Amino acid sequence: MQSTEQLPEGPLLRFEVAVIGSGPGGYEAALRAAKAGMKVCIIEKGALGGVCVNWGCIPTKALLRSGELFDLVKKSASYGLNIQGSTIDLGEAVKRSRGVALKLSKGIAFMLRRAGVEVIQGEAVFSGSHDLDIFRDGERVQRVSAEHIIIASGGRSRTVPGLEPDGKRIITSREALALKSLPQSMIVVGGGAIGVELAWFYAMAGTEVTLVEMMARLLPLEDEEISEALQRSFQKSGITVATGAKLEAVALSGDQVSGLLVVEGEESRSISAECMLVAVGVTGNTQGLGLDLAGVESFRGFVVTDSVCRTSVSHIFAIGDVRGGMLLAHKASAEAAIAVDTIAGKMARPLDESMIPRCVYAEPSVASIGFCEKEAEARGYSVKVGRSMFASSGKANAYGNLEGFVKLVFNALDGRLLGAHLLGHGAVELIGELTLARRLEVTAELLAETVHAHPTLSETIKEAAENALQR
Repeated sequence: MQSTEQLPEGPLLRFEVAVIGSGPGGYEAALRAAKAGMKVCIIEKGALGGVCVNWGCIPTKALLRSGELFDLVKKSASYGLNIQGSTIDLGEAVKRSRGVALKLSKGIAFMLRRAGVEVIQGEAVFSGSHDLDIFRDGERVQRVSAEHIIIASGGRSRTVPGLEPDGKRIITSREALALKSLPQSMIVVGGGAIGVELAWFYAMAGTEVTLVEMMARLLPLEDEEISEALQRSFQKSGITVATGAKLEAVALSGDQVSGLLVVEGEESRSISAECMLVAVGVTGNTQGLGLDLAGVESFRGFVVTDSVCRTSVSHIFAIGDVRGGMLLAHKASAEAAIAVDTIAGKMARPLDESMIPRCVYAEPSVASIGFCEKEAEARGYSVKVGRSMFASSGKANAYGNLEGFVKLVFNALDGRLLGAHLLGHGAVELIGELTLARRLEVTAELLAETVHAHPTLSETIKEAAENALQR
């Protein structure tokens, strides 16, 4: 990028609010600010919708839906449907996924246009605390000045020394969402949400998958019982899972990528595959923003903020992945409301991360809210735990999806819900009730006494509450 001293001045555009990035946090912030009567622009260097809509949440879920169908077709005979000679066309699955992403991106463009938000295409770089230079192809094309600026630049995949992606044999989730042909084998490094979801999809499509996680279990931030049950399910479905493990001496040779799998307490062994997906987490998109020229403080790749998303500069805010904390789209949207309300002079309530649901969309899916059992105990709570298995649910039996359970953690003193942890088909759709229950401080008794429709998967929530009450 050229220095600004060498570039022409370009037009100066003035706004009350400028938003950097159009992901779930960015476009929500722009729409809210415009609705509040402010003059707003949103600056995006890629497609509207950011990583979530274009290369993250949405296209991944579209592919996972294809994975569900692949799995159902394999089991179709047990449902009374005999399908002969079916084949998986990864190209068509990816094409559908890309179409879903494009449709939503166009929808965001329509909403912004209808709200009167000016969309500026390009890369935003601070030149002062109120000023942004907009670059396209290394050339400054516009200048923006704003009373308030919201940084919603999102995140990017972390890299690990020795596992640097080349886009062909060693890939990131972005390449994994657009492969043109199905690899025969794949090593997935990272057992967080991204690694778990893509490992499951490719396994359902027919790829031989080895999933490697450095921590002692998959989804290490989730409840231990959930992680252990998910690992058993994955192994049952043919995925090789290595936890407490790391890869060393990774090398490319012809059409293979190989490495030494080192597992604590076991003898090291060589493994190889057609490709390796590196999914070891996300860091904030702070590089190249010129934060130092604005006086904005960052730490370890994330922008430092207070409880209402305000940075070290009072009129600059940061929301979403670039702010750190839980790296979730719905958290970014919630932070957008907090930032815009603060700009508008309203009293904004800080975000409590224990009230934010977490979901992993493999099959069985994982969903949770609040504290796990050990975390609640570490915080000094005396807990009461209730469990109910989906295998005892009439609806789960009718579906043919018997794996998993609901685990509810209550405060033993007053019965309030402290946390909820689900593994099973439809778990991500059930978490809404429990998120509301957590927010409203609903008790085990109230959940148990609430009439749930029969037959539904949600009855398992009621039964878990009853179990906690020993009814």
